[in-house]
Amino acid sequence: MSKITLADLEKRVHERAKASAAESYTRTLIDKGVAHCAKKLGEEAIETGLAAVQEDRERLIAEAADLLYHLLVLLEARGVSLAEVEAALDKRTAQSGHEEKASRPRD
Repeated sequence: MSKITLADLEKRVHERAKASAAESYTRTLIDKGVAHCAKKLGEEAIETGLAAVQEDRERLIAEAADLLYHLLVLLEARGVSLAEVEAALDKRTAQSGHEEKASRPRD
């Protein structure tokens, strides 16, 4: 059984983004714009949360996979790489979660 990593999925999303909308669901999403991609991500986040609350393990796994895919599509649409997100996470691990959160600029 092959194992796909988030880096593998990011690469696949990037490649599918270059295909035509007739061939690629990823391209279809990106063609609809960043707002549409963000909406899809939000829908998947809600579905993931609901599956967790309902204690439906198999559905949670499936929805989490959808959530990760749609996050990578949104990042692709905005030109943000997984490496950039990983770098942000790396910076955060240098301190406790409470310290990191307190250091963020307030809106």
